[in-house]
Amino acid sequence: MRFRLDPLSPQSEATPPMSSTIAVEDLRIGIYVQLEGGWLSHPFPLSGFRIASEEQLVTLRGLGLRQVRWVPEKSDPPESVVSVLHAAAPRPAPSPAETAAAQRRQAMADQREAQQRCERQYGEAARAWREASDAVSLCPEDARRQSEALAAAMLDKLLVDSDIGIRLVNFAGADRSAAHALNVAVISLLIGRTLGLQGDELHDLGVGALLHDVGKIDLAERLRHAHDGLNWVDMAAYREHVVRGVAHGKRMALAPGALTVLAQHHEHADGSGFPQQLSVDRMSLASRIVAIVNRYDNLCNPPARNPALTPHEAVATLFAQGRTRFDAAVLGTFIRMTGVYPAGSLVQLTDDRYAMVVGINSSRPLKPRVLVHDPRVPKSEALLLNLEHARDIGIRRSLAPAKMPSAALDYLDPRPRVAYYFEALATHVQAEEVAA
Repeated sequence: MRFRLDPLSPQSEATPPMSSTIAVEDLRIGIYVQLEGGWLSHPFPLSGFRIASEEQLVTLRGLGLRQVRWVPEKSDPPESVVSVLHAAAPRPAPSPAETAAAQRRQAMADQREAQQRCERQYGEAARAWREASDAVSLCPEDARRQSEALAAAMLDKLLVDSDIGIRLVNFAGADRSAAHALNVAVISLLIGRTLGLQGDELHDLGVGALLHDVGKIDLAERLRHAHDGLNWVDMAAYREHVVRGVAHGKRMALAPGALTVLAQHHEHADGSGFPQQLSVDRMSLASRIVAIVNRYDNLCNPPARNPALTPHEAVATLFAQGRTRFDAAVLGTFIRMTGVYPAGSLVQLTDDRYAMVVGINSSRPLKPRVLVHDPRVPKSEALLLNLEHARDIGIRRSLAPAKMPSAALDYLDPRPRVAYYFEALATHVQAEEVAA
């Protein structure tokens, strides 16, 4: 085996794991690799992972790389390397207090790593979406290829054997249009996966969700969002974005399934939508999915003139007002998947602490992960509590920001807009509250 081990040196707890390079043909099961170049450059859910199958080896060797980085400390290295890595004298067994402290440090490191990973992937996806959007008018075929590549890359992260979660991310680097497109695509793809869509249908759903508002590039900025300040003439102009979007979609030569999403994402199951007043039996399943998610995100992230709802309030509004407007089966799946308290919701726990929902397991939405306000813990080290493993703690109620104590609100620091991305939950250690 040919590899280069970086020079050994004493490591403190703050020192990152040592990394090495290894020839791709010498990779084997058990080695932890760290791929570079961003997640759009490879089909794996994460850039860092332990090789677990021959199929992953074949994929890695097909990436065209000569060498990759690996992390000996996270791998099962050859015996010759084991002897070097463990040559130091054995240390005495840690005390229970030391073990608990180490677990807490690891838990916080895991949650920071997971957050940074999702935000990095989200930023790459936002930039890819913006490049595709900018190419629509002048290079429609390029826009189609870029959009299809982005949808395929997102599906590569989604179609894994592990549970998929919805992670709240900070989208400060993305504009509202990109954030809206990604929010709609992420949640729509999760719903489509839950409802059993596969192959081309799921890919067309992703492309259609990413491009559903493409017709708005032809409108003046003030007409791109429906709000109470629009008169009937302006509202008619706003609604033209659907027809304009279909025209752009045809120039891009989108697949029929994706094109249908552009045409039907504002239709309603009861025939009250636009532009064709279609009823549920004439809408595609992908369009029915995007119609719900598009409405949800517009409630959470409205244009400046409309008040924003919390994610919990948005779900309640959809349930109360949308039972006839939207497909009942799809709406039920959406609510079950995102949970009563979607990521971004501010809540009070049953032990009276305040928290913000930051992650949802789509298969167990009633047991989200929450960031807990604890004045004894620095804000930078805030605890991430997985309610699935906290049997005696649950969510008592959801709160609007104005109802939160100012200290808790400053500590939890909710963003004015919510943005979501998905994460493979089985591929990282979920941080849990560790007793001090």
